[in-house]
Amino acid sequence: MTSTTPQNTLTGAEAMVRMLDAYGVRHIFGLCGDTTLPLYDALFRLDHGITHLLTRDERHAAYMADAYARVTGRPGVCEGPSGGGATYILPGVVEANESSVPVLAINSDVSTASRGRYPLTELDQVALFRPLTKWNASLDDAERLPAMVRRAFREMTTGRPGAVHLALPFDVQKAEVTPDDIWADPRHQTFPAMPAAPDPGAVDAAAAALSSARRAVAVCGGGVVLANAMEPLLKLARMLDLPVATTVSGQGAIAETDPRALGVVGSNGGVPATRVVVDEADLVLFIGCRAGSVTTERWRSPTPGARIVHIDSDPAVIGANYAIEAAVAADARLALEAIVAVLERRGAKGANEGEARASAAWQAKRAAFAPLAASDETPIRPERIIATLQRLLDADAIVCADPGTPCPYFSAHYRWPSAGRHFITNRAHGALGYAMGAAIGAHVGRPDVKTVAVMGDGSFGMSVGELETVVRYRMPITFITLSNSAYGWIKAGQRSGFGARFHNVDFTRTDHAAVAAAYGLKSWKVEDPAKLETVLHQALEAGGPTLVDIVTQPLDEAAAPVSEWVA
Repeated sequence: MTSTTPQNTLTGAEAMVRMLDAYGVRHIFGLCGDTTLPLYDALFRLDHGITHLLTRDERHAAYMADAYARVTGRPGVCEGPSGGGATYILPGVVEANESSVPVLAINSDVSTASRGRYPLTELDQVALFRPLTKWNASLDDAERLPAMVRRAFREMTTGRPGAVHLALPFDVQKAEVTPDDIWADPRHQTFPAMPAAPDPGAVDAAAAALSSARRAVAVCGGGVVLANAMEPLLKLARMLDLPVATTVSGQGAIAETDPRALGVVGSNGGVPATRVVVDEADLVLFIGCRAGSVTTERWRSPTPGARIVHIDSDPAVIGANYAIEAAVAADARLALEAIVAVLERRGAKGANEGEARASAAWQAKRAAFAPLAASDETPIRPERIIATLQRLLDADAIVCADPGTPCPYFSAHYRWPSAGRHFITNRAHGALGYAMGAAIGAHVGRPDVKTVAVMGDGSFGMSVGELETVVRYRMPITFITLSNSAYGWIKAGQRSGFGARFHNVDFTRTDHAAVAAAYGLKSWKVEDPAKLETVLHQALEAGGPTLVDIVTQPLDEAAAPVSEWVA
């Protein structure tokens, strides 16, 4: 439809729609509210290329925008109303920002003239979001709205990408804006935008350190995938015969079927065989990785005093946890390309036995995994679920996993057959309830591949309302619940560190299949391991939204690949 506003002026709401359209935004996830009425009216009346998807909760709108950005390479956009809408959207914004994922969150707000007069839903949005976003602002001046939107896209896509927030007051949405300033900078339509090149001296130092190593290992974080640095990473690994490990977020930096791929290291998904490779290394190359508590098993692996080369787009990350021999503050792709070029000129050859070391680690890992994956025990072992999905899913499938029960099993045992973004989980803060919304965003971003969401029953209870969204938009996502009637991660911590004094971590089993059926999904409940593969195959091939509720072994009783629980 076309606007009824005179062509020489726009309202603030119309200007916002025009600006988002100019930046190539094609999907917005959000939830309506009183203060958002002008924006929704503008979306209805104007001609544009944006599809707005109505969600059932602002938190999940932000999770959708997060995963959408991860699979498309474009900023994700979410929106919600004032007051509670701003507080609800906050968890997803925080997760995206800490994960270096560009998300633009827009919350409408009360009129500027109403501030301080106790209007319903008044909230200081700028103060609320200031410590939790890369940048935020309130659009109090309608004439400045286009420039502020341009700054939002500039901030979230350049440097270390991150989340930004804009408050959009009701009266500004209705105020006049001249259309002359409606334009977008195309450099900020994708990320990372305007990546920083490395200092040549830093590149030389990193290359020299790598050339001197004989048992080096690379540990790749999410920055490798975000920067699309997989190709130069593979060249480096082959040139130096370098084993390549990843963090949980870094999965996809290298195909895990590559002979030099070591798999995930650290306390969530790492196993003794992978830890040995890091501990015995004479040099550790961190790439796009903060070397935080999980990756380093509380800064014990690698051991303090190890030789470290660190590449990251955020200079503040480098040297925060380890003394650094060589530091390259730059985009991961540009840094690796420069290092490879220097090593090629010097005629560097492989000397790190990466293929042999990675192969030995995988053999040890699979030897422990195989009997559990074949087990006919009940409740069903999570390892059997992982092995079954490995057989059934296509190589380009996307798996969104909540950080509780599913994450360590996928991280340790699922071998991603190709590089790129195939596994999505929220490792920055690890809030439960992420996978369902993330799967919706991932599907919208890449509708041509199969998307699967795996969650524990605790996470299911925090996100179940979005099943209605899935049915309304006819999304062929398969949801899998690992049902063990407990907040398993916390229960495992109580078992290991607090004398198995289980307090308020168990709850009543829910028939998740029945709940899903009530929403309109085709669903199954599986308790017999012998039926697992048949049911999962049916669910994956059904062509519409499906859910499989699997009664699984409790996490605290299982052989979870978690080296330690919080104690």
